[in-house]
Amino acid sequence: MRPPSVDALARSLADTGLPHPLLVDAARAAIARGEPDGARAEAEAVAAALLRPVVNATGVLLHTNLGRAPVAHEQGATYTNLELDLTTGERGSRGAHAAGLLARACGAEAATVVNNGAAAVLLALAALARDRDVVVSRGEMVEIGGGFRIPEILATSGARLVEVGTTNRTRVADYEQAVTADTGVLLKVHQSNYRITGFTEAVDVAALAALGPTVAVDLGSGLLDAACPWLADGPPDWLGDEPGVRQALEAGAGLVTFSGDKLLGGPQAGIIAGRADLVAACARHPLARALRPGGLVLAALQTTALAYLDRRGDDIPFWRLAARSVADLRGRAEALGVGTVVDTFAVAGGGTLPGTEIASAGVALDGDQRTALRAAAVPVIARVADDRTLLDLRTVEPVQDALVAAVVAGLSGGG
Repeated sequence: MRPPSVDALARSLADTGLPHPLLVDAARAAIARGEPDGARAEAEAVAAALLRPVVNATGVLLHTNLGRAPVAHEQGATYTNLELDLTTGERGSRGAHAAGLLARACGAEAATVVNNGAAAVLLALAALARDRDVVVSRGEMVEIGGGFRIPEILATSGARLVEVGTTNRTRVADYEQAVTADTGVLLKVHQSNYRITGFTEAVDVAALAALGPTVAVDLGSGLLDAACPWLADGPPDWLGDEPGVRQALEAGAGLVTFSGDKLLGGPQAGIIAGRADLVAACARHPLARALRPGGLVLAALQTTALAYLDRRGDDIPFWRLAARSVADLRGRAEALGVGTVVDTFAVAGGGTLPGTEIASAGVALDGDQRTALRAAAVPVIARVADDRTLLDLRTVEPVQDALVAAVVAGLSGGG
């Protein structure tokens, strides 16, 4: 039997919304397998793999697989003054916008922005400690997401690693004995994605700053200020003693590096904030151009920074979701009219606040319904516990409630 025309089969799939070349690929793949009737499934699989909006009902606020912090930023097709000084008409700096605002918000003399948190650490070490020693406690030799490890980032920067202390205990004397004329940086890494408890000891930023060499602190989780002045009720209990960028700088850190898409609640970015001369050295380094973000990221970061400066925490989606009361979430769960209303615990996620639970509420469905929920026109991402599917409303915006209810009601048996 003669196989169908590739072009005709591709055109029959036009309702999937994919560009014709992708439909041709799907048709060819199906015909090559001897299953032309499978072309639609092939095309639908391609469409499902594209970036698209989803509803995060997992209760993980900074879900790495879902892009971490949700960002609300829209920009039309327009030019911007990305590198133009509108006063002089001369070439300006892309660091004069979002970076300057973030520096103001965390009390730094200056700041610069790169494309992620690991890049911020890499650039800072390359600019300040290439061919010099970087002293790090053994208890802070962390591995971040994707298998990247602090020693590897440090080696790539061209700096020399000097390990001090032990896994669980490091004292000021350990650093003192390691400091020499070749010491470029004392690096303190916040244990944001794990905890060491029990017989432990660590050295704080102020004690390190008293030793002389520049202190660089990697606060990957990115809490801008431990006092949370953007929240009407101050810091929530679940933040515990999470360190803030402002407090690290006030304690004497020369530089602080942190992520933009974690507790800061902005787009993926890496921020280097601190003394003006140190930030300038980072900005001048050849790596800075290779690691710099684009205008869309900087615009979204500027929007986030302005909300912080104006103390509008509710305008930052992460904080809006994190700050909702359990009573509000429970009321919304009851209003959904599907499943069984349950109390749950959400988590920060994204390698922040390990072991910390945030009281929450949502609905439970019998069995594992995750596959069916993901297959919805707007996929709903949930989690399973005790043979029930939990939809945690801590990570769902109220405007998405009707969509979630409709998706669940459409499941076999009505959920």
